Parts: sequence; C-alpha cells; structure tokens
Amino acid sequence: NDLGDGTFAVGISDHAQEALGDIVFLESPDVGRQVQPEEAVAVVESVKAASDIYAPIAGEVVEINDALADTPEAVNGDPYGSWMFKIKAANAADVEALLSAADYDAQNA
Repeated sequence: NDLGDGTFAVGISDHAQEALGDIVFLESPDVGRQVQPEEAVAVVESVKAASDIYAPIAGEVVEINDALADTPEAVNGDPYGSWMFKIKAANAADVEALLSAADYDAQNA
C-alpha cells in the first residue's frame, strides 16, 4: 500500500488470511533492517500454519505495527487495514511492478 511519501505498508492479502485461518502470532522485522525484494522478513502464524512474509520491494523497514503484537487476530478482521510493517523504498519505480489489492484479489478469485 503506497502511502504517498516513499513508504509502503506491507501486510497480507484477504486471500492469504482466509487460507491461513485464525492468526495467533506475528513476528515483525527490526526497524532499520535493509531488505531486498522477495526476502523473507516476517512471519505470520495461524492455527493452521506458519508462513513467511516477503518484502515486495527493496528498502529499509521504517516502522512496525506494534498493536498487532497484542492483537494479531486483527489481521483476520481487516487484512488491508492491519499492515505489519512499513518500508521506505530504495527505488520508488519498483512499486510499478506490484499488483494492487484489487488486481491481486481478481487473480485469486
């Protein structure tokens, strides 16, 4: 999710949260961590499985959503509103290759 200031909120899709089931734990990356596209940087655990969360773009982790540490189940109720961490893009042009939430949902319908 492009926040319009060179940072991007990262989370999971509605499709992913539905497939995972009830989310019980989130492991976030450290603020300041430099990440590369497709690098595993976080973990989401549900009653069914644990899954890696991959960085969609290169950049620096600038913020984590501390509220999700206490209420990881919020991702099930509002996956697009419950971002996990924010990345400051190393190259904003990388974002052009990403799918919007609507396009992603259409592919997985």
